[in-house]
Amino acid sequence: MQPATQLLDGALGVGTALDGTVLFLPVDLASRAQFGWTISVHILFAALSIGLAPFIIYFTWKDVRTGSERYARLRSFWLKVFAVGFVMGTVTGIPMSFQFGTNFPGFSALAGELIGGPLAFEAKMAFFLEAVFLGILLFGREKVSDRTYFLSSVLTGFGAWLSGFWILVVNAWMQTPQGYEMITRNGMEVAKLTDPIAAFFTPRMTWMYVHMINASVISVALLVGGVAAYIVWKKRDAKAWSTALKIAVLILIVAAPLQAVHGDAYGRHVEDTQPQKFAAMEGHYETGTADLHLFAIPTDFDAFMHPSDENLFAISLPRVGSFLASGGDFDAVVQGLDEYEQNPPVPLVFWSFRLMVGLGFLFIGLAFWGGYLVYRDRLTASSRYLKAMIAASPLGYAALLTGWYVTEIGRQPWVVQDVLKTGEAVSSTLTSAEATASLLAFVVIYIGLILAALYTLRWLIEGELDELGVEKSSNGHWYGPLPGVTSDD
Repeated sequence: MQPATQLLDGALGVGTALDGTVLFLPVDLASRAQFGWTISVHILFAALSIGLAPFIIYFTWKDVRTGSERYARLRSFWLKVFAVGFVMGTVTGIPMSFQFGTNFPGFSALAGELIGGPLAFEAKMAFFLEAVFLGILLFGREKVSDRTYFLSSVLTGFGAWLSGFWILVVNAWMQTPQGYEMITRNGMEVAKLTDPIAAFFTPRMTWMYVHMINASVISVALLVGGVAAYIVWKKRDAKAWSTALKIAVLILIVAAPLQAVHGDAYGRHVEDTQPQKFAAMEGHYETGTADLHLFAIPTDFDAFMHPSDENLFAISLPRVGSFLASGGDFDAVVQGLDEYEQNPPVPLVFWSFRLMVGLGFLFIGLAFWGGYLVYRDRLTASSRYLKAMIAASPLGYAALLTGWYVTEIGRQPWVVQDVLKTGEAVSSTLTSAEATASLLAFVVIYIGLILAALYTLRWLIEGELDELGVEKSSNGHWYGPLPGVTSDD
């Protein structure tokens, strides 16, 4: 029998065995999947802290200024959710830095001098700032002055946004590296930091930070709106949650259109700095003028795996892709994927991009629908809108994740654009068995963490309903106004 650690790679690079031996993934694939899974889960909790920060600050300010019970209730509830996100973000985030050494030592060796500083700043400047003042928010309402308490909310939120800044400094440098020179040190080629300002503020940094912060705010606004809509559905006169729903809608009215406008300009920047990624986003295989696919569905499996003009059922605008990429020229030539020897997984990038954009326009529709209801003073009276907000509550995170996949998968085969390929960064001493076992362990543990976070959120919502005097259904469960779900309502 062939040893499991010596399995042959199949056509997709996956270890195979015809005799029933357990299969193991190649080290590079398992390592990439592990880091991708880890950061996918971590980013959910990081975005929760970032997006909740302005809500926490506002609720705290209104509570301190007015002494209103409704704002004290909202502050208390969402502060607990923020704390859960902070703890889970810490637990899921710490292992990522270790993976630089265990799975990607080539990346650590080459880019350590560039990424070490920002990651240290994130821990010392942002994490501890957020942690200290979050403690005051959680336990100090009756122990510090109103001014100190409100200042603590501001510094906690600032810490969350500062943490995102330093993490994105690292990622933006990987997308558009600058401020360094390549030297030989101990027989190894490494990147030496020559200009910290240039390295920290790369061409990508501002684009990525604004887009990510706003995406987090949208995701949390949908979550706040969904929870508020559910509680309002169960108790129509819940004033605090009617207020929360209105605030979420007003934030969406600003943030959702801003994301679309900013995303359009961001796309042109991507075409200028990473034309290969842009070509993958648009399924543009041959250099020339580019159409814009407003809507596309695959006509068969091959079309799903190789999306192009020839094999998609698509509603497209001729040459508008060139217009958008160039900023105004319908005849502009857009570089195609045929210009490169290696390309990213086009279907993952292409379809992720379309899901992200489609959800973005859905959020704009929800925002203006809600704005109209606010104007007509019918927001909490519209059962259809309450149902829509409940159903949409997790979709902001879906859009955020697909956008992140476009950013990261679209950069392949490079881990540092045009400097270091992912295959060169992976450990040469790690075995397939070790990498696969580690991946499975991370999947199981992180699923457990997600379930724990969801259970905690459900417990908080049920506690809120209990305090509001809402009775459970006859079988002891809480039900919401979702299609196909039995309810007493």
